[in-house]
Amino acid sequence: MNTIRIAILALIFLTTISISGYGQNVGGEYNVDDSKIAMDGYSPVSYIELNLAQRGAKEYMSEYKGLKYYFTDAEQKAKFDANPAKYLPQYGGWCATGIAVGAKFRTDPNKFLVRDGKLYLFLYNLEVDALQLWLGDEKKMKVNAEDNWKKMSK
Repeated sequence: MNTIRIAILALIFLTTISISGYGQNVGGEYNVDDSKIAMDGYSPVSYIELNLAQRGAKEYMSEYKGLKYYFTDAEQKAKFDANPAKYLPQYGGWCATGIAVGAKFRTDPNKFLVRDGKLYLFLYNLEVDALQLWLGDEKKMKVNAEDNWKKMSK
């Protein structure tokens, strides 16, 4: 996919998101609300190790960098506690496609990709499937996201 096509897709993506109200004018490095519960309560270990979106439980909770992470059981919690960085989502849990086009969007916990041991989360609504946009030119989207995240996460 060439650069012009990516730019057009990004424009369509941003326009659709802003019209639908899913665009977030938010700051901060992490995609969390005031509860400080990361990943909408889904277990980061389930994504990486099982390739599944599984909601965690409050009784299996760990705190890392001021955020609360939930897990499905004590074993998952122990794995996370031993190496949190291994399980954290890329781009602070914001939509990877959004970061690639320079914006922060909330995500759907069921729209994700695990690639090379890294977790990428995506927005999904009736108008936009951000995961499919990402997969349309994954290499270019990742390069853009990495470049943008360096600026956006400060």
